[in-house]
Amino acid sequence: MDKVLVIGIAGGSGSGKTTLTNQIASQFHDGVTIIKHDDYYKAHDDMSYEERSRLNYDHPNAFDTELLMQHLKDLKQGLSVECPVYDYTVHNRSKDTVIIKPGKVIIVEGILIFENKELCDLMDIRIFVDTDADLRIIRRIQRDVLERARSLESVISQYLNTVKPMHEQFVEPSKRNANIIVPEGGYNQPAMEMIRNQIWRHLRLFENNS
Repeated sequence: MDKVLVIGIAGGSGSGKTTLTNQIASQFHDGVTIIKHDDYYKAHDDMSYEERSRLNYDHPNAFDTELLMQHLKDLKQGLSVECPVYDYTVHNRSKDTVIIKPGKVIIVEGILIFENKELCDLMDIRIFVDTDADLRIIRRIQRDVLERARSLESVISQYLNTVKPMHEQFVEPSKRNANIIVPEGGYNQPAMEMIRNQIWRHLRLFENNS
């Protein structure tokens, strides 16, 4: 058997992906490595802040998915990777990086990770968090205003101009590539229990074959 279990967690912006990811990770402590597609937004050092703020960050081309896939392959081989760090307050990749160490379980999180077939093929379990659009926009407003220093007007404008149409064009159709669809993400306790049991089974097999 493969010694590393790769779990993809996708869903629309504000769907509860991070909540589900964190709940899973908290159950397994050091056994879980998390890698986020959002950290792989492309750098735009050649643009002004105003120009960067007008970019479409919900299109597949906004991400350096090739680098994410290479890092995921490295992690599966037991190698640490130097992950980029994205600064949402300036709409650009920062100069910092973070070392991510390999684990027995790797969680890949992002809105568009199921849109790319090559990336999907690197995952063993693909989970789509399915949440009502009204709830997603409320969560996005709360997050972006409180945590990312955005104005309410800019959040609403971005949602209407790019987030909503890109969700309909790319995110929602990618749901068909999921193995498991979880309504309400980390708040869905029966689904959480099923996922947790699957990971435990894998870890026990890993230990028995070590």
